[in-house]
Amino acid sequence: MARGARLLLALALLAALLAVILQLYRLRKPKLWTVEELSLYNGTNEGLPILIGILGSVFDVTKGRSHYGPGGGYHHFAGRDASRAFVSGNFTGDGLTDSLQGLSSSEVNSIVDWRKFYLERYIFAGRLIGRYYDSQGNPTKYLKGVEVKAKRGAQLLEKQKSEEAKIPSCNSKWSQQEGGEVWCDTGYPRLVRRPGDIALTGQVSQRCACFQEVELSKPGLVVYEGCDHLSTSCKVP
Repeated sequence: MARGARLLLALALLAALLAVILQLYRLRKPKLWTVEELSLYNGTNEGLPILIGILGSVFDVTKGRSHYGPGGGYHHFAGRDASRAFVSGNFTGDGLTDSLQGLSSSEVNSIVDWRKFYLERYIFAGRLIGRYYDSQGNPTKYLKGVEVKAKRGAQLLEKQKSEEAKIPSCNSKWSQQEGGEVWCDTGYPRLVRRPGDIALTGQVSQRCACFQEVELSKPGLVVYEGCDHLSTSCKVP
């Protein structure tokens, strides 16, 4: 057999071996953590890795020690599962909890997206026993409910984007000296309720969209205060 052929065969065998090793690694049982164990990996002991939990999944974020270690902007996440804080912005006291009670489907979907972010960028280090995984490392009903709610949120968000794409949004700018302004290249700026907001966020919000003159009689369109009916630009606070 020629030397080149032998080399190619060796490389193929090596690739196959690596594939088997990788598959075995993926199939190995994830390490299970208790809340007490996880709390020790909060970055205060430089001899230990820094771990965080999100939706019961544990990640090694040691490579981001400057952010997750003491004094870092994300240190409040270290050594615990503070899933709620990823969307609430409450990084103190009861805000640092893994409970998602009362959050909208959109907010739950955002937390699931954060979990995906960590899966793609950091080392998966196991599962946290508690709200999301039982003592055997199996998903709980609570986690399954979160996944369903997140999927619903993603579907509603896509539907909202699709609906909003049918009506172009206004251009906008703001400066400290001149304040804000919205305008339309074609059409007239109007405030309109965002479809699906109640289901997504539990609240109602509006966006600025551009409508043609023949559409201005549609119900629910609001003219900016102090703006002429057929003005193509409006000052905003």
